[in-house]
Amino acid sequence: MLAFQDILGHDTIKQHFQKAIELHKVSHAYILAGEAGMGRKSLAHAFALTLLCERGKSQPCMNCHACKQVLSGNHPDLIHVTHEKPASIGVDDIREQINDTIMIRPYSSYYKIYIVDEAEKMTIQAQNALLKTIEEPPSYAVIILLTTNGDLFLPTILSRCVQLKLKPLQDSVIKKYLEEALGISENEAQLYAAFARGNLGKAIKLCDSEEFKDMYRRLLAMLRNVKNMDISELLDFIKRLKEEMNIYECLDFMQVWYRDALMFKVTNDANLLIFKDEYSAISEMSRQIGYDGFENILQAIEKARVRLEANVNIELAMELMFLVMKEN
Repeated sequence: MLAFQDILGHDTIKQHFQKAIELHKVSHAYILAGEAGMGRKSLAHAFALTLLCERGKSQPCMNCHACKQVLSGNHPDLIHVTHEKPASIGVDDIREQINDTIMIRPYSSYYKIYIVDEAEKMTIQAQNALLKTIEEPPSYAVIILLTTNGDLFLPTILSRCVQLKLKPLQDSVIKKYLEEALGISENEAQLYAAFARGNLGKAIKLCDSEEFKDMYRRLLAMLRNVKNMDISELLDFIKRLKEEMNIYECLDFMQVWYRDALMFKVTNDANLLIFKDEYSAISEMSRQIGYDGFENILQAIEKARVRLEANVNIELAMELMFLVMKEN
């Protein structure tokens, strides 16, 4: 478990929590919203660790009995709300784990903290049950809702919680972490950071992902040769793409590839490339494709994404995109 100073980025949220502790203005309910892997759990646990620390400062001491209990996962005043049904958090989960226990005073600390992960899975009935508690909570209670989609909460829940949204980290910050903490090479770190789109957790997973490495090899082979592939080869590739890979991740990959080539065409600076190891192929592509061609291809990739989200036939959407790539 990390303290605030150990968490990469999210300075605004960390400062909000620390200021609330310093000024003794801790809210009774928070919503931490962001993609999976962005650090919601780390921030919630750092906040809980700091609140429960016996020193009572804006940084946990990490040495007191309370800190050691939190770090070992055994603090009686830090409750993680669980649910048996994977797709939903029911009204009984909220009643039994929060409503029925919240009036029992903390065992050893001033605060009693509840962390609800995947809070967007709460049913309407569960949210209404929680609403009764957060409307009139005891002074020591702090409820932290972790979610990937805050839009799924009732307006009444949103209005009674402090809402904090995690923002993507800069690619340079993720790249530096991968290099220094994980020993990833500079070129690979830049590649993983670009595909993580500001999500450190995703970048770390990509480092060990055989699926990503397989997609990298196969898509690169296709992108290098798309102008020479006939329709039957493209259709066969689309079929394998649909069956064996994540279509949206493939679209992200193609988008980064063509933006890289366009950037090189504009700047002629190899240092700015994400695909540095593919300098030769990108240099050749930047000479062959005009600015209008790059614009057409990038628009085709975005149109394919929109079509897929609208449930258009995958084969049709991808075929139209590949034809634009081939024509340009």
